[in-house]
Amino acid sequence: MSSQNRPPSQSSEQARSPHPQPESSGSAEAGADPAPSAGVGSTLWRPEYAGFAKQLCQDGATDQEVADALRISRRTLYYWLAQRPEFRAAMRGGNEVATERVERAYYQRACGYDIPIEKCFQYQGAPVKVSTSEHIPADTSAAYNWLCNKAPDRWRNRRELTGADGGPIELKSTIEFVDAADEPGAVPE
Repeated sequence: MSSQNRPPSQSSEQARSPHPQPESSGSAEAGADPAPSAGVGSTLWRPEYAGFAKQLCQDGATDQEVADALRISRRTLYYWLAQRPEFRAAMRGGNEVATERVERAYYQRACGYDIPIEKCFQYQGAPVKVSTSEHIPADTSAAYNWLCNKAPDRWRNRRELTGADGGPIELKSTIEFVDAADEPGAVPE
């Protein structure tokens, strides 16, 4: 961010930050969107916010965390999502990347995987590092959950109840009327 665009309240530490820092101003400037809430003033929109929000979403940030990082309210974030197609596409794209990463990790957990590790041993009085791998076994509940979601026709997580010979279930109900005067201990009228 150049020194001309930096507000006077921003420190030099913030100016060197790789992330853009939103600004708030009481006056309307060119390119500014009015904030949706009254009394807040105007919130300045900058095109680089879309890329910043995308990166935050790729890292798994929630809407509130994106709003906090941009120093705006969640209401303003939703306003930008509604009014700025490039911002909406950036956040959606970032969320898709994060979801795909979690899906891959869940699949690995369901199947099991190997991780490289280094072990330290002592051989003839000297430390020795050995590179090897450790197997993380499959998690059967993760595998079952994966199969129920990916192949529900073969891995159904529900049971269907049927009546006799696979027919519909017959429901029978009986209503019995009882005269309260015939009951023991009843008070006669």
